[in-house]
Amino acid sequence: MAALPYFGEIDPSTIDVLSVTHFHLDHAAFLPYFQEKTAFKGRVFMTHATKAIYKLLLSDYVKVSKVSVDMLYDEHSILRSVIDFHQTLEVNGIRFWCYTAGHVLGAAMFMVDIAGVRVLYAGDYSREEDRHLRAAEIPQFSPDICIIESTYGVQLHQPRNVREKRFTDVIHSTISQGGCVLIPAFALGRAQELLLILDEYWSNHHELHNIPIYYASPLAKWCMAVYQTYINSMNERIRNQFANSNPFDFKHISPLKSMENFNDVGPSVVMAKSEWSSEWIVKTII
Repeated sequence: MAALPYFGEIDPSTIDVLSVTHFHLDHAAFLPYFQEKTAFKGRVFMTHATKAIYKLLLSDYVKVSKVSVDMLYDEHSILRSVIDFHQTLEVNGIRFWCYTAGHVLGAAMFMVDIAGVRVLYAGDYSREEDRHLRAAEIPQFSPDICIIESTYGVQLHQPRNVREKRFTDVIHSTISQGGCVLIPAFALGRAQELLLILDEYWSNHHELHNIPIYYASPLAKWCMAVYQTYINSMNERIRNQFANSNPFDFKHISPLKSMENFNDVGPSVVMAKSEWSSEWIVKTII
């Protein structure tokens, strides 16, 4: 309980609208508690994709963290409304709509208009298109106030193609020396981007076709189903490819339901969430 956010200066009963920018738990895990355990009676809005993925992640989080569900929330009481990108809604005189934020599937930047004053809350956003998501949209007009994340505010990132090459070069080098590669990753979000990169790289390098890639997650099946459902929320590259084949029907990647099913008999690549990664390390070393 000590890890819950501090909101002592806020009276939840005075809040009309709560917007969820995306499904990552550092942005949304507090929502059930806020709805169930405080005086908040307002409405919550998120995009369709965020709603679908958030439920999966929250359930998985509770299992992994072994937190008492009753202590934090009653999942049946989580009331959520959905909003489409560019759809304008109004609640108690507050007008708001959202733009594509990139970052992860369903991520949104909310523009809120209160008495003619426009506030843009960006949350996490991506300035460039990646393998499957569009870049963040630029609003057609400037807001009066802009609230954004500043995690990488003073960082200068390498170009995407350089970072991808470093990623695949390290993996190829390790495999060539007979090693195994472990990639800790969340079940949803960056994992899908990395899987697309790996599957394409394997397709272009025939010498790797006998090297297995495993996507280890109990949510793997559900993750792929959600991503396939919201193809239209992705970039043009993915939408065009989907017209002929499913880009998330990977040719060189196999799902792994548990680390018990993993047979370490040679070079391989395993993408797994952190607690499974630890289990894999222990099993491999011992």
